[in-house]
Amino acid sequence: MVTKTKETIVQTKESTARPPVVVLLGHVDHGKTSILDFIRKTHIAQKEAGGITQHIGAYQIVKNGKKITFIDTPGHEAFSAMRARGAKVADIGLLVVDASQKVQSQTKEAISVIKSAKIPPIVVLNKIDKPEAEPERVKRELAKEGVLTESLGGDVPAVEVSAKTGQGIEDLLEIISLVAEMKGLRADAKKPAEGVVIESYLDSRRGPTATLIVNQGTLRKGDIVGTPSACGKIKALENFQGQSVNEAVPSDPVLAIGFGSVPMIGEKFRTFANIEEAQDNLCQSQGKPTSSPLKIKPEQKVLNLLLKLDTLGSREAVEQVLKDLPQEKVVLRILKSGIGQINESDIKFAKAHPVGGHPAVILGFRTRLRSGIENFAEKERVKIITSDVIYELVKNVRNFMERILKPEMVRTDLGKVKILATFLTNKKRQIVGGKVIWGEVRRGTKIDVLRNDELIGKGKLINLQRDKKDTGKVIKGQECGILFEGDVKIEIGDILVFYTEQWEKTSL
Repeated sequence: MVTKTKETIVQTKESTARPPVVVLLGHVDHGKTSILDFIRKTHIAQKEAGGITQHIGAYQIVKNGKKITFIDTPGHEAFSAMRARGAKVADIGLLVVDASQKVQSQTKEAISVIKSAKIPPIVVLNKIDKPEAEPERVKRELAKEGVLTESLGGDVPAVEVSAKTGQGIEDLLEIISLVAEMKGLRADAKKPAEGVVIESYLDSRRGPTATLIVNQGTLRKGDIVGTPSACGKIKALENFQGQSVNEAVPSDPVLAIGFGSVPMIGEKFRTFANIEEAQDNLCQSQGKPTSSPLKIKPEQKVLNLLLKLDTLGSREAVEQVLKDLPQEKVVLRILKSGIGQINESDIKFAKAHPVGGHPAVILGFRTRLRSGIENFAEKERVKIITSDVIYELVKNVRNFMERILKPEMVRTDLGKVKILATFLTNKKRQIVGGKVIWGEVRRGTKIDVLRNDELIGKGKLINLQRDKKDTGKVIKGQECGILFEGDVKIEIGDILVFYTEQWEKTSL
């Protein structure tokens, strides 16, 4: 049973029902992409599907004559960034859970995201075709996280599906349409267009490019649009199949070309009467720093970074995981970040911002290097770290941070000997006898001499004997003879502490 959420639905004579915008969230390997791929293949005509030459982050299908828009790209970081800016991104959240596994940490995070976004959830129990699938167990685990499905007395629909066989996919689409109908989603296509930026990047041929989802009004080619960080005149619009269109109506995803700069992911956009009005109202923040200067302690080292990425969504995700790295010993300072290829000016910028004699490090995420850049960077002694996997990039940065730290001298205590007898003394060398009262004693170690629990001198173990025979090790409870070399005369009753020291790589 689906219950209507308690929200005020404003209807006017001009407003009409609009398609729902749906986002899939869940654990990384529970099948979100597989579900989307199956829906895409079965609900977009083959000739049309063949025309999909680009990825714009969203697409539409038609089910029983009704459209459904799916947001294809936002991971938790990007989706959270959209919500943080107050943008209304999606109408329905699909919580995808592998029916053969337990509820994972990312599943719990997805639940939190859906609740924070205040959108109705639909539980999608994927991989139901597996013999080990236990959908009822998963429902009980979800109930503990505050997601009570209909079969357990709640009001959250749950659909069992298999992205592999297609089982339950049609039922899922029916439920989405039903929930959308109960929400009473409406929009006025005659209003000035407004909506949300869900993806953006710098195209090397076409310039700043953004994927927009229209919430209200109709966005047309030639319109003046603006966000808090970018504005411009729409030169071209393309649908998710890469086809040129003249307009986009509510809930339509559309690729827009014509912004003066790359807008931020999750920003709201709207149309204006002219470019001057757009600049006056929404472009005030361009070029202004958004963060306060870092406070560096004297004992901390600094690693300057220059980021180059494929999209602004990637930038936000990379910056967030970099902030999560331990920075008590090495502070990461992002001097500059941009979208597009790593070029010669990036190398020059990095060289011009050294710390401790070392140029800034360039981080490239899912972006390419222009021809000859590697040789130029090597010549200028600028380090470039690139990766297509975010956690691999962060691992490489962590390793670089540890390399710029000085190694630490690490002491390891091995054992203690209580002195029972003293024998020959010759200049700085002395033969003593004692019993191992803790740990073990090894030849070649260093020694602290304690008297009444106070350190009175230091030395080293030259030779070790047991039963008047040379040995490499003596353990607790055994007596031994020791040839000591040091700056203090050992007396009966002293405690010798045996230890080793070695330089070890410093960790963060």
